[in-house]
Amino acid sequence: MVVDDHAVVRAGLQALLSGDEGVEFVGEARTAEEAVQRAGAYRPDVVLMDLQLGDGVDGVEATRRLLALDDPPHVLVLTTYDADTDINRAIDAGATGYLLKAGPPEELFQAIRAAARGQAALSPQIASRLLQRSRSPEQALSAREVEILELLAHGLGNRELAQKLFISEATVKTHLVHIYAKLGVDNRTAAVNAAIEQRLIRLEGRPPQR
Repeated sequence: MVVDDHAVVRAGLQALLSGDEGVEFVGEARTAEEAVQRAGAYRPDVVLMDLQLGDGVDGVEATRRLLALDDPPHVLVLTTYDADTDINRAIDAGATGYLLKAGPPEELFQAIRAAARGQAALSPQIASRLLQRSRSPEQALSAREVEILELLAHGLGNRELAQKLFISEATVKTHLVHIYAKLGVDNRTAAVNAAIEQRLIRLEGRPPQR
């Protein structure tokens, strides 16, 4: 089953998937609510999930809801976004794999088959970045540090950060020191710019960088 808020994308994926004898296209959905309802009816083995589903619930929350079903499908994220924050959120929600829409069809078919077997499926670019992070864990930002960077990108000050995250301002300052050191910068603006350039975070409404 395909979940995407763009009708052209859903139609294109249906046409592509219908050309493979080993894959049966059983349905589509435009929103998270439709996805949960139709997954219960269609019983798909694999759901191709876009991360951005219009103004409603996003693909990460849709993934959580699908995996809460009595007979949950394997969810394979298929998106244009490759920021670390998106990857981490999708994996934390239980997604079996993470693919980029720019990849070749063969990569998608292989990932679908792997996901149907319950095996992880990642675009080569995503797998490479995860491997690099695992090799240099001391330089990798923690989930909390990425969260702080996202809030910095939206203009929050130290006091607002502390209130938002239920931590002290002193703890916020400590996190910022670690973030600056890992990114090789010395101020908030440079940290946000470096995080966006390195695809650690992205701003809502900002297209993915290439």
